[in-house]
Amino acid sequence: MSSDADLLADRRSLRRKLTLWRVLAVLGVVAAAIVGGLAWKGDSPSASLSRSHIARVTISGFISGDRRTLDLIKSVGESSAVSAVVLRVDSPGGTTSGSEALHSALRDLAGKKPMVAVVDGVAASGGYIAAMGADRIVARQTSLVGSIGVLFQFPNVSHLLDTVGVKVEAIKSSPLKAAPSGFEPTSPEAREALQRVVDDNYAWFKQMVRDRRHLGDGEVASVSDGRVHSGRQALALKLVDQIGGEPEAIAWLEREKGIAKELTVRDWRRRSETSSFGLWSFAEAMARAAGLEALATTIARAADQPVGLRLDAPLALWQPALTEK
Repeated sequence: MSSDADLLADRRSLRRKLTLWRVLAVLGVVAAAIVGGLAWKGDSPSASLSRSHIARVTISGFISGDRRTLDLIKSVGESSAVSAVVLRVDSPGGTTSGSEALHSALRDLAGKKPMVAVVDGVAASGGYIAAMGADRIVARQTSLVGSIGVLFQFPNVSHLLDTVGVKVEAIKSSPLKAAPSGFEPTSPEAREALQRVVDDNYAWFKQMVRDRRHLGDGEVASVSDGRVHSGRQALALKLVDQIGGEPEAIAWLEREKGIAKELTVRDWRRRSETSSFGLWSFAEAMARAAGLEALATTIARAADQPVGLRLDAPLALWQPALTEK
Protein backbone atom coordinates (compact mmCIF):
# COMPACT_ATOMS: atom_id res chain seq x y z
CA MET A 1 0.00 0.00 0.00
CA SER A 2 2.86 2.32 0.85
CA SER A 3 4.36 1.70 -2.59
CA ASP A 4 1.07 2.59 -4.31
CA ALA A 5 0.78 5.78 -2.28
CA ASP A 6 4.32 6.78 -3.16
CA LEU A 7 3.64 6.13 -6.85
CA LEU A 8 0.46 8.22 -6.74
CA ALA A 9 2.34 11.05 -4.99
CA ASP A 10 5.09 10.93 -7.63
CA ARG A 11 2.54 11.15 -10.43
CA ARG A 12 0.83 14.14 -8.83
CA SER A 13 4.19 15.86 -8.37
CA LEU A 14 5.10 15.21 -12.01
CA ARG A 15 1.73 16.55 -13.17
CA ARG A 16 2.22 19.74 -11.16
CA LYS A 17 5.68 20.22 -12.69
CA LEU A 18 4.37 19.71 -16.22
CA THR A 19 1.59 22.22 -15.59
CA LEU A 20 4.14 24.73 -14.29
CA TRP A 21 6.36 24.34 -17.36
CA ARG A 22 3.38 24.69 -19.69
CA VAL A 23 2.34 27.93 -17.97
CA LEU A 24 5.92 29.24 -18.17
CA ALA A 25 6.08 28.31 -21.88
CA VAL A 26 2.84 30.20 -22.60
CA LEU A 27 4.10 33.22 -20.67
CA GLY A 28 7.36 33.06 -22.60
CA VAL A 29 5.54 33.10 -25.93
CA VAL A 30 3.39 36.03 -24.82
CA ALA A 31 6.45 37.95 -23.63
CA ALA A 32 8.28 37.22 -26.88
CA ALA A 33 5.29 38.44 -28.87
CA ILE A 34 5.17 41.66 -26.86
CA VAL A 35 8.91 42.30 -27.27
CA GLY A 36 8.74 41.41 -30.94
CA GLY A 37 5.75 43.67 -31.44
CA LEU A 38 7.55 46.59 -29.82
CA ALA A 39 10.62 45.95 -31.94
CA TRP A 40 8.50 45.77 -35.08
CA LYS A 41 6.65 48.93 -34.15
CA GLY A 42 9.92 50.76 -33.63
CA ASP A 43 11.18 49.52 -37.00
CA SER A 44 7.98 50.26 -38.91
CA PRO A 45 8.00 52.67 -41.85
CA SER A 46 5.92 55.19 -39.94
CA ALA A 47 8.39 55.22 -37.05
CA SER A 48 11.80 55.00 -38.75
CA LEU A 49 11.19 56.23 -42.30
CA SER A 50 9.43 59.51 -41.55
CA ARG A 51 12.60 61.63 -41.25
CA SER A 52 14.66 62.77 -44.23
CA HIS A 53 17.01 59.98 -45.31
CA ILE A 54 18.60 58.09 -48.17
CA ALA A 55 16.61 54.97 -49.05
CA ARG A 56 18.47 51.73 -49.65
CA VAL A 57 16.56 49.38 -51.97
CA THR A 58 18.03 45.92 -52.44
CA ILE A 59 17.53 43.83 -55.58
CA SER A 60 18.84 40.33 -54.93
CA GLY A 61 18.20 36.79 -56.07
CA PHE A 62 15.98 35.83 -58.98
CA ILE A 63 14.20 38.76 -60.67
CA SER A 64 10.59 38.01 -61.55
CA GLY A 65 9.05 41.48 -61.60
CA ASP A 66 6.88 40.55 -58.62
CA ARG A 67 4.25 42.98 -57.49
CA ARG A 68 5.67 43.49 -53.98
CA THR A 69 8.98 44.77 -55.36
CA LEU A 70 7.27 47.08 -57.85
CA ASP A 71 4.99 48.42 -55.11
CA LEU A 72 8.00 49.04 -52.89
CA ILE A 73 9.74 51.06 -55.59
CA LYS A 74 6.58 53.09 -56.15
CA SER A 75 6.31 53.79 -52.40
CA VAL A 76 9.91 55.02 -52.28
CA GLY A 77 9.18 57.43 -55.11
CA GLU A 78 6.09 58.75 -53.35
CA SER A 79 7.78 59.30 -49.98
CA SER A 80 8.60 62.93 -49.22
CA ALA A 81 11.15 61.76 -46.64
CA VAL A 82 13.37 60.08 -49.24
CA SER A 83 16.03 62.47 -50.51
CA ALA A 84 17.89 59.96 -52.68
CA VAL A 85 18.14 56.23 -53.37
CA VAL A 86 20.98 53.74 -53.18
CA LEU A 87 20.05 50.73 -55.29
CA ARG A 88 21.97 47.71 -54.01
CA VAL A 89 22.17 45.01 -56.72
CA ASP A 90 23.28 41.43 -56.11
CA SER A 91 21.43 39.32 -58.66
CA PRO A 92 22.26 36.92 -61.52
CA GLY A 93 19.08 38.01 -63.33
CA GLY A 94 15.69 36.48 -64.02
CA THR A 95 12.99 36.54 -66.67
CA THR A 96 13.26 39.14 -69.42
CA SER A 97 9.72 40.39 -68.81
CA GLY A 98 10.34 40.64 -65.06
CA SER A 99 13.62 42.48 -65.66
CA GLU A 100 11.86 44.86 -68.06
CA ALA A 101 9.14 45.62 -65.50
CA LEU A 102 11.74 46.22 -62.79
CA HIS A 103 13.83 48.48 -65.05
CA SER A 104 10.78 50.55 -66.00
CA ALA A 105 9.83 50.99 -62.34
CA LEU A 106 13.39 52.02 -61.46
CA ARG A 107 13.52 54.53 -64.31
CA ASP A 108 10.29 56.08 -63.01
CA LEU A 109 11.87 56.25 -59.55
CA ALA A 110 15.04 57.84 -60.96
CA GLY A 111 12.84 60.56 -62.47
CA LYS A 112 11.69 61.46 -58.96
CA LYS A 113 14.75 60.81 -56.78
CA PRO A 114 18.50 60.90 -57.49
CA MET A 115 19.57 57.26 -57.63
CA VAL A 116 22.87 55.42 -57.77
CA ALA A 117 23.35 51.66 -58.12
CA VAL A 118 25.95 49.76 -56.13
CA VAL A 119 26.92 46.33 -57.49
CA ASP A 120 27.52 44.32 -54.33
CA GLY A 121 28.50 40.96 -55.77
CA VAL A 122 26.72 40.26 -59.05
CA ALA A 123 24.82 42.39 -61.56
CA ALA A 124 24.46 39.96 -64.44
CA SER A 125 21.82 39.78 -67.16
CA GLY A 126 18.57 40.95 -65.53
CA GLY A 127 20.61 42.17 -62.57
CA TYR A 128 22.52 44.47 -64.91
CA ILE A 129 19.23 45.59 -66.47
CA ALA A 130 18.18 46.63 -62.96
CA ALA A 131 21.46 48.48 -62.35
CA MET A 132 20.98 50.43 -65.58
CA GLY A 133 17.81 51.87 -64.07
CA ALA A 134 19.98 54.13 -61.91
CA ASP A 135 21.69 57.38 -62.91
CA ARG A 136 25.12 55.98 -62.04
CA ILE A 137 26.61 52.53 -61.44
CA VAL A 138 29.31 51.90 -58.84
CA ALA A 139 30.87 48.43 -58.63
CA ARG A 140 33.49 46.75 -56.53
CA GLN A 141 36.69 45.73 -58.28
CA THR A 142 35.82 42.04 -57.97
CA SER A 143 32.09 42.30 -58.71
CA LEU A 144 30.68 40.39 -61.67
CA VAL A 145 28.98 42.61 -64.23
CA GLY A 146 27.42 42.02 -67.65
CA SER A 147 26.29 38.69 -69.09
CA ILE A 148 24.38 40.65 -71.72
CA GLY A 149 22.29 38.03 -73.46
CA VAL A 150 19.08 35.99 -73.40
CA LEU A 151 18.50 32.33 -72.62
CA PHE A 152 15.58 29.97 -73.20
CA GLN A 153 15.88 26.62 -71.44
CA PHE A 154 13.51 23.69 -71.23
CA PRO A 155 13.95 20.08 -70.14
CA ASN A 156 13.52 17.35 -72.75
CA VAL A 157 12.54 14.04 -71.13
CA SER A 158 11.47 12.26 -74.31
CA HIS A 159 14.30 9.71 -74.09
CA LEU A 160 13.43 8.98 -70.46
CA LEU A 161 9.78 8.44 -71.37
CA ASP A 162 10.79 6.07 -74.17
CA THR A 163 12.93 4.13 -71.70
CA VAL A 164 10.12 3.64 -69.20
CA GLY A 165 7.53 3.06 -71.91
CA VAL A 166 5.44 6.21 -71.51
CA LYS A 167 4.02 8.11 -74.48
CA VAL A 168 2.44 11.55 -74.10
CA GLU A 169 -0.14 12.32 -76.76
CA ALA A 170 -1.41 15.77 -77.66
CA ILE A 171 -4.03 17.23 -79.98
CA LYS A 172 -2.96 20.66 -81.22
CA SER A 173 -4.52 23.41 -83.24
CA SER A 174 -1.19 23.80 -85.08
CA PRO A 175 2.23 22.13 -84.97
CA LEU A 176 3.87 25.00 -83.08
CA LYS A 177 1.23 25.22 -80.35
CA ALA A 178 2.83 24.55 -76.93
CA ALA A 179 6.17 23.87 -78.57
CA PRO A 180 8.59 22.83 -77.23
CA SER A 181 6.76 20.46 -74.93
CA GLY A 182 9.69 18.56 -73.44
CA PHE A 183 7.83 15.32 -74.02
CA GLU A 184 9.06 14.93 -77.57
CA PRO A 185 12.14 15.96 -79.57
CA THR A 186 12.05 19.62 -80.57
CA SER A 187 11.25 20.07 -84.23
CA PRO A 188 13.42 22.36 -86.40
CA GLU A 189 10.41 24.63 -86.89
CA ALA A 190 9.85 25.00 -83.13
CA ARG A 191 13.53 25.63 -82.52
CA GLU A 192 13.59 28.32 -85.22
CA ALA A 193 10.51 30.02 -83.76
CA LEU A 194 12.08 30.12 -80.30
CA GLN A 195 15.34 31.41 -81.73
CA ARG A 196 13.47 34.35 -83.24
CA VAL A 197 12.00 35.16 -79.83
CA VAL A 198 15.44 34.98 -78.20
CA ASP A 199 16.97 37.14 -80.95
CA ASP A 200 14.28 39.77 -80.54
CA ASN A 201 14.75 39.90 -76.75
CA TYR A 202 18.51 40.05 -77.29
CA ALA A 203 18.15 43.02 -79.65
CA TRP A 204 16.01 44.78 -77.02
CA PHE A 205 18.65 44.15 -74.35
CA LYS A 206 21.50 45.45 -76.53
CA GLN A 207 19.53 48.56 -77.45
CA MET A 208 19.02 49.30 -73.75
CA VAL A 209 22.76 48.97 -73.14
CA ARG A 210 23.47 51.24 -76.12
CA ASP A 211 21.05 53.91 -74.91
CA ARG A 212 21.69 53.81 -71.17
CA ARG A 213 25.48 53.49 -71.36
CA HIS A 214 25.92 55.72 -74.43
CA LEU A 215 27.93 53.13 -76.35
CA GLY A 216 28.61 52.85 -80.06
CA ASP A 217 27.70 49.77 -82.08
CA GLY A 218 31.22 48.39 -81.89
CA GLU A 219 31.37 48.91 -78.13
CA VAL A 220 28.02 47.17 -77.65
CA ALA A 221 29.16 44.24 -79.79
CA SER A 222 32.31 43.80 -77.69
CA VAL A 223 30.40 43.54 -74.38
CA SER A 224 27.28 41.63 -75.44
CA ASP A 225 28.59 38.14 -76.14
CA GLY A 226 27.15 36.80 -72.87
CA ARG A 227 30.29 36.84 -70.76
CA VAL A 228 30.59 38.46 -67.35
CA HIS A 229 33.29 41.00 -66.50
CA SER A 230 35.00 41.95 -63.27
CA GLY A 231 34.27 45.40 -61.88
CA ARG A 232 37.60 46.69 -63.14
CA GLN A 233 37.01 45.27 -66.61
CA ALA A 234 33.48 46.69 -66.64
CA LEU A 235 34.83 50.15 -65.87
CA ALA A 236 37.17 50.01 -68.86
CA LEU A 237 34.28 48.78 -71.03
CA LYS A 238 32.03 51.64 -69.81
CA LEU A 239 29.51 49.25 -68.26
CA VAL A 240 29.98 50.95 -64.87
CA ASP A 241 30.97 54.48 -63.91
CA GLN A 242 33.14 54.04 -60.84
CA ILE A 243 34.92 51.50 -58.67
CA GLY A 244 33.80 51.49 -55.05
CA GLY A 245 30.93 50.72 -52.73
CA GLU A 246 28.15 52.50 -50.88
CA PRO A 247 30.36 55.26 -49.38
CA GLU A 248 31.53 56.25 -52.87
CA ALA A 249 27.96 56.14 -54.14
CA ILE A 250 26.73 58.41 -51.35
CA ALA A 251 29.66 60.79 -51.87
CA TRP A 252 28.59 61.12 -55.52
CA LEU A 253 25.00 61.90 -54.47
CA GLU A 254 26.27 64.61 -52.12
CA ARG A 255 28.72 66.05 -54.64
CA GLU A 256 26.72 65.86 -57.87
CA LYS A 257 23.09 65.85 -56.74
CA GLY A 258 23.30 68.24 -53.80
CA ILE A 259 22.12 65.68 -51.24
CA ALA A 260 22.72 66.87 -47.67
CA LYS A 261 25.73 65.34 -45.96
CA GLU A 262 25.42 62.87 -43.09
CA LEU A 263 21.91 61.74 -44.01
CA THR A 264 20.97 58.37 -42.52
CA VAL A 265 20.69 55.46 -44.94
CA ARG A 266 17.63 53.35 -44.21
CA ASP A 267 16.55 50.06 -45.71
CA TRP A 268 13.23 49.87 -47.51
CA ARG A 269 11.96 46.30 -47.78
CA ARG A 270 9.01 44.59 -49.36
CA ARG A 271 5.89 43.90 -47.30
CA SER A 272 4.99 40.31 -46.53
CA GLU A 273 2.50 38.75 -48.95
CA THR A 274 0.47 37.27 -46.09
CA SER A 275 0.51 39.95 -43.41
CA SER A 276 2.62 42.80 -42.06
CA PHE A 277 3.53 40.69 -39.04
CA GLY A 278 4.00 37.19 -40.39
CA LEU A 279 6.43 34.49 -39.30
CA TRP A 280 9.40 35.97 -41.19
CA SER A 281 8.67 39.47 -39.87
CA PHE A 282 8.35 38.18 -36.32
CA ALA A 283 11.65 36.27 -36.55
CA GLU A 284 13.41 39.31 -37.96
CA ALA A 285 12.00 41.60 -35.26
CA MET A 286 13.06 39.15 -32.53
CA ALA A 287 16.60 38.98 -33.92
CA ARG A 288 16.87 42.77 -34.00
CA ALA A 289 15.48 43.04 -30.47
CA ALA A 290 18.21 40.65 -29.31
CA GLY A 291 20.87 42.73 -31.06
CA LEU A 292 21.58 40.04 -33.70
CA GLU A 293 21.74 42.33 -36.72
CA ALA A 294 23.52 39.81 -38.97
CA LEU A 295 20.86 37.18 -38.29
CA ALA A 296 18.08 39.73 -38.84
CA THR A 297 19.56 40.68 -42.22
CA THR A 298 19.79 37.02 -43.24
CA ILE A 299 16.15 36.44 -42.28
CA ALA A 300 15.05 39.53 -44.21
CA ARG A 301 16.84 38.34 -47.35
CA ALA A 302 15.36 34.85 -47.03
CA ALA A 303 11.86 36.32 -46.69
CA ASP A 304 12.35 38.32 -49.88
CA GLN A 305 13.03 35.27 -52.04
CA PRO A 306 10.11 33.98 -54.13
CA VAL A 307 8.70 30.63 -53.02
CA GLY A 308 8.60 29.19 -56.51
CA LEU A 309 10.15 30.10 -59.85
CA ARG A 310 8.62 29.76 -63.28
CA LEU A 311 11.32 29.17 -65.86
CA ASP A 312 9.05 28.67 -68.87
CA ALA A 313 9.95 32.09 -70.30
CA PRO A 314 12.98 33.74 -71.89
CA LEU A 315 15.57 34.46 -69.22
CA ALA A 316 18.07 37.24 -68.76
CA LEU A 317 20.00 35.09 -66.33
CA TRP A 318 23.66 34.33 -65.72
CA GLN A 319 24.39 30.68 -64.98
CA PRO A 320 28.01 29.63 -64.37
CA ALA A 321 28.90 26.63 -66.52
CA LEU A 322 29.74 23.35 -64.79
CA THR A 323 32.92 21.68 -65.99
CA GLU A 324 33.62 18.00 -65.82
CA LYS A 325 36.88 16.73 -64.41
